[in-house]
Amino acid sequence: MRSRQQRDLHAASFDRAADVYDAARPSYPADAVSWLLDGTDDPVVDLGAGTGKLTAALVERGRDVVAVGPSPEMLRVLRERLPDVPAHEGTGERLPLPAASAGVVLVAQAWHWVDAERAIPEVARVLRPGGRLGLVWNERDESIGWVRELGELMDAGSAAFDDEADPVLAPPFGPLEKHETRWVQALDREGLLDLARSRSYFITKDPDAQAAVIESLRRLMREHPDLAGRDTFELPYVTRSYRATRLG
Repeated sequence: MRSRQQRDLHAASFDRAADVYDAARPSYPADAVSWLLDGTDDPVVDLGAGTGKLTAALVERGRDVVAVGPSPEMLRVLRERLPDVPAHEGTGERLPLPAASAGVVLVAQAWHWVDAERAIPEVARVLRPGGRLGLVWNERDESIGWVRELGELMDAGSAAFDDEADPVLAPPFGPLEKHETRWVQALDREGLLDLARSRSYFITKDPDAQAAVIESLRRLMREHPDLAGRDTFELPYVTRSYRATRLG
């Protein structure tokens, strides 16, 4: 298990790669977003909003959104894209929002960064009774050979903070529901490299180690039979979504 200090170091690293993160990371599939929002009321809080990947999808659906995130640089990118969305610095453990002010809190690609023991009561404070907490992760489908090799070459396992098991939400949240979506992200060669450059376990490496990772990925694209000679790739994902209702 990674220490809290290691997690904080990796979480803070995104300030150094906000623009690359925004360019390389995928958004979230429409049916996952629909499932997370189904039957809910505004406003929606996008917690750990990053550069606004999920925020933009919520705005496109006409939802009233408030973005919250810990990274000033990531929020800078979000504000440039979505200047009409209120965006505040904050964390899951300390939300800069009034009590019972939200109908939904969504956390995309970020719940693994929080201290759940502190974040659960804080999210519950901000939600109205009957409100929803939704969690979502995009994960590469490593049942595919070249995708598994991609993860190994990026050294993803050396600092993998994503939750592999289903999350556990304590009271006052009710039973957890789960939904999965399979889809693909279209990337060119530079986009695939940027995907590696956007990961915390890449950002925190020294320059020589980063250069070695990039060269190994270039070699993968040149030599793997599923990739060689191609200029674009379809990277398969499995999106895991979870939702639970605030009881009481």
